[in-house]
Amino acid sequence: MPFTFLPFVLLIVPIMEIAVFVVVGGKIGALWTIGLVLLTAVMGSILLRIEGFRTFVQIRDKLNAGQIPGEELAKGAMILVAGVLLLTPGFITDGIGFALFMPFVRKLIWVFLANRIVVNQAGGFKPTGFDSEENTAPDIVDLDPDEFHEDPNKHSPWYSDHKDDKQIR
Repeated sequence: MPFTFLPFVLLIVPIMEIAVFVVVGGKIGALWTIGLVLLTAVMGSILLRIEGFRTFVQIRDKLNAGQIPGEELAKGAMILVAGVLLLTPGFITDGIGFALFMPFVRKLIWVFLANRIVVNQAGGFKPTGFDSEENTAPDIVDLDPDEFHEDPNKHSPWYSDHKDDKQIR
């Protein structure tokens, strides 16, 4: 149902942006309007970099603690959308973009979304590496070389008779 309004939004937003450009350009002049649009794009890219790195560190810290970084991922998505909106020419999109860079706005959106999203966690996550004893599952058996033997499958496409192997140099 919400996606049925998407074509209308894609039509209305540019029309509104053009109207605001005309009004602002009539008040401050065309060059100042263009300068203001460029300034918001530069500020948006700076904010995107700062907030993006901060959110990336928060996501990494949550993962290292073995937790699901749900809120941090949602904030990261909102920061990405904010950056795109600020890089898009227009004052309405800039206003929405700057609002998304404000932590309390992102928190309000997260509270709204968190009540509607269910995350199931099957088990903890411990990024300690593949060779760690902590990551060995109980159904995995480690065998020493003398505890198993290889029976080559002669019907396998990767099977080669060692007598016919030639080394390529």
